[in-house]
Amino acid sequence: MTVTAMPTAPEATEDKSKKKAGKDGEKAKGGKKKLIMMIVGALVLGGGGYVMFLKPKGPPGPPVAGDVVKLDAIQINLADDHYLRIAIGLQLVKGVKETDTSKAADATIGVFSGLPMSEVNDPKHRELLRKELVKELKERYEGEVMGVYFTELVTQ
Repeated sequence: MTVTAMPTAPEATEDKSKKKAGKDGEKAKGGKKKLIMMIVGALVLGGGGYVMFLKPKGPPGPPVAGDVVKLDAIQINLADDHYLRIAIGLQLVKGVKETDTSKAADATIGVFSGLPMSEVNDPKHRELLRKELVKELKERYEGEVMGVYFTELVTQ
């Protein structure tokens, strides 16, 4: 008697193929999930990097006070044959070491020259003059000066 191999039923081969395909399908699904997770992770890291390093900074904070540069006293003609002797100190922004004081002297003369002595002696008006002088100095020194102090103020 001869033994012949019986052909396998077509159903059995299909089951094996389906099982194999099923395992590959599961691997393919898992691979897609990993790919999606990697893309999401890269986007999150990219967004974090942008926020930390490339995002534009907000407006700068207020300037930090640095050195004070004192100017020698100058005499300024006021109205009605009066004069003012004034010395000022410039409050520089931190990091500015030296500055040309001729601009400050010119601005001071421009603000006070020709004023009536009563305006210069009035504390409220003097504060307005200080604010005007600070505004003028900030323009001339382009951010190097942040304030001014009257270190001497004499009228006659």
